[in-house]
Parts: sequence; structure tokens; C-alpha cells
Amino acid sequence: MIPGLKKKSEEVSASRLMVRAANAAVVVAFTLILIKTWAYNISGSVSMLGSLMDSLMDILASLINLVAVRFAVVPADNDHRFGHGKAEAIAGLVQAMVICLSALFLLVEAGRKLINPEPILQVDMSILVLVISIILTVMLVAYQRYVIKKTGSVAISADHVHYSGDILMNFGVILALFLSGYLQYYYADPVIGLLVAAYLIYNVKKIARDSIDMLMDREMEEDEKTKILDIIRKHPQVRGVHDIKTRKSGLNIFIQFHLEMDGNISLSDAHKISDGVELEIIAEFPHAEVLIHADPEGYVEKISFSEKG
Repeated sequence: MIPGLKKKSEEVSASRLMVRAANAAVVVAFTLILIKTWAYNISGSVSMLGSLMDSLMDILASLINLVAVRFAVVPADNDHRFGHGKAEAIAGLVQAMVICLSALFLLVEAGRKLINPEPILQVDMSILVLVISIILTVMLVAYQRYVIKKTGSVAISADHVHYSGDILMNFGVILALFLSGYLQYYYADPVIGLLVAAYLIYNVKKIARDSIDMLMDREMEEDEKTKILDIIRKHPQVRGVHDIKTRKSGLNIFIQFHLEMDGNISLSDAHKISDGVELEIIAEFPHAEVLIHADPEGYVEKISFSEKG
């Protein structure tokens, strides 16, 4: 397949996966809200209410995510020549705030129940609802993991983190229900709630960092840059490379550098060499947009960042 068409096909496929994953998260969150609302109404369990509130925040985050992902996969236009990928980073920051709110809610609820422990009613039915919730969430998380592996999406990664946290939280609530309902150990519920809140807060750090890195045009990881440099230097007619700059925006990767070649070759030959290097990079990084500036070997610029190695 022609490299340009192959790249376009892969971008379309990745975009579809991201949108499907975002849609799936909304459907699952809505389903969990329905069954947890029913369970809370028949049991009056404060623990179940906490799980329900967490699901309400989940659907808010997932709806924000869905809008952001649909916007992020829109192709570049005249007003956004580098695409709309940073919408993902904005969604990631919003999700980080939502996860923080979920964790704070759990901390407040856990603190209240530590001070005033309460018995839990309808334990069997509540546990059944939580088991169903875990099954649905595990299926969603598995699909999200697959999509993240294929796309590297920041927004889907953020969704994946808080739904993974939900699995732990639901197991924790089941344990709390068992200890409180059958063993009358009423402090189990708030203690487990504190542990889950700590887990959520810990994971917020990575989501926020990845989102900020994308918004601030952080360079790609060193191992990825090393791979790019190896590809460039492998070409037999390349004499050197400098001023390499990289950044990510959603699915897209932007790579630019100055390519040093024999100063006596023709412009046509320099163009062919540059095209060859570009195709090699795109073969390794399908979502990359590569910008190459050709320099004669030994040319020293006023502002330059030399590449080691």
C-alpha cells in the first residue's frame, strides 16, 4: 500500500477505536447508574450510595471524554492545521479533576462512617448488583486496554484509570458489605473506602502529567528519539542530523530536524534522500508528520541543538 494511504487508513482505524471506546464507557456508566440506583432504593445502604455517586461522576467524565475524542479525531482544517489532538489532553485534565472529586467524596464518606458506623441492609442484593457492576466494568476496561495499545490515546487512558479504580472500589465495597452485614464489623466499610480513595489520588498524577506534557509540547521519550536518530543515520547518504524536535498531539506525532548531506549533490538528489528518510520514519511511526530541512555537511547555524550519539 502507498505509505500515505496506509497512514490515512491507520488513522481512520485508530479514530474509530477511540470513538467506540468512548461510547462504550458512556453505555456502561449509564447501566451502572440504573442498577445501583435500584439497589440503593431497596437497601438504603450508604456504601451503595457512595458507589452510585462514583458512577454519576464516571458518566460525567465519560461524556466529557466522548465529546473530546470525537473532536480530537477530526482531521486538520484551515483553522487547525496541526489537527485537534490536544482536545484529548484537555479531556484528560478534566478527568483528573473528576477523579479527584470522586476520591474526595470517598474520603468524606469514609470519615463520616468512621465517626458514626452504620449497619447495612439487604446485603445479598447489594452484593449481587456489585458483582454485575464488576463484570461490566472488567469487560469495558479490557476493551479500553486494547484501544490504548492500538492508539496511545490519553483520553481513553484517563477513562481506563478511573474505571480500573471502580473495579477495586466495588471489590472493596463487597468486602465491606460482607464484614458489616455478616460479621457486624462496621468499620470495614470506611477503612476500605479510604484505601480506594488513596488509589484514585495516586493515579491522578499520571493522567495530569501526560495531559500537561501534551499541552506543553513535551519531547517524545528518549528511547523513541533514539530510534528516530538511528533510522536517520542508517541512510548511506546522510552525513549528520541536528535540531531534531518532536511532540505529540492526540494520535499525531510531529517530527522535524535538519538533515546534513554532501553539499555538492543536486537539489533533486537532496530531495530524494529526504523523502527516503521520511518514508523510513513513517514506516516506524505511522502517525508521524515529518518535516526535514536539508543542510550541506558541516554547515554551522547560529542556533543549533546538536544530537548526541
